Amino acid sequence: MNMFMEQLSNGIALGSIYALTAIGFTMVYGIIRLINFAHGDIYMIGAFLTLTCLTLFNIPIIPAFLIGMIGASLFGIVIAKFAYSPVFKAPRINLFLSAVGVAIFLENFAMLVWGPETQSFPNVISNKVYNILGLRITTLQLIILGTTIVLVAILTYLVQYTKFGRAMRCTSQDMDTAKLMGINTNRVVFFTFAIGSSLGAAAGALVGMYYKAVFPMMGFVPGLKAFIAAVIGGIGSIPGAMIGGIIMGVSESLGAAYISSGYRDAIAFVILIIILLVKPDGLLGKSIKEKI
Repeated sequence: MNMFMEQLSNGIALGSIYALTAIGFTMVYGIIRLINFAHGDIYMIGAFLTLTCLTLFNIPIIPAFLIGMIGASLFGIVIAKFAYSPVFKAPRINLFLSAVGVAIFLENFAMLVWGPETQSFPNVISNKVYNILGLRITTLQLIILGTTIVLVAILTYLVQYTKFGRAMRCTSQDMDTAKLMGINTNRVVFFTFAIGSSLGAAAGALVGMYYKAVFPMMGFVPGLKAFIAAVIGGIGSIPGAMIGGIIMGVSESLGAAYISSGYRDAIAFVILIIILLVKPDGLLGKSIKEKI
């Protein structure tokens, strides 16, 4: 029972990280129908920016964390402006190839700037163990869960209750009609990339804190799993991305403990296949009917 509760707490922390990354995926897809495969590398850039602030400039963890998010959001805006904007109206394969190219560029950029070796993330938080209703949870796991809840709450308020959030929802439904209604859709797209990238960076920094390591290829597998989490929850749905991330994290942690750690990565794909067989649009996804 103790082992189960320990793995459950690990899974919730891991799932929170997947959820943050998956929300970035689902936001971009909701606006421009693009699977942004460079998102996992934005996650990595955020981790490196936070690490640089901590080690090179001796900035405290909270400002360093925020700087990492802001820096990654600027990367997201630049990528949207110069890599994606020119091919928005082109066939979808052009956008896909552009995303793959951006991912390769960011990985090589990180190797050039920070080097190809794994770098140690400093121990910035005293990690104690707490027993909450039989659930053994560490300080870092509480921080990861709390940070995820706060960021998702802010995002939900932004999308549901602000003028810019209404513009985002309108652009998501029909970009051409939104333009006719006077909405600056380019600004909405760039803002969406900025928010999604900042959430990905937050996830990357939290992973660096949790595993005490950062390296240029660290975003590939988590980015892929976050995409699966977004599909499980129903891509385009922010609550769905959150639920999908938690399902992924808990299933992966329990599967590694009770089946085999060698199947850790395969579990994600098994869950994806099962859920898509039962509900092809994802748990909270909605089928979209298109007129021919």
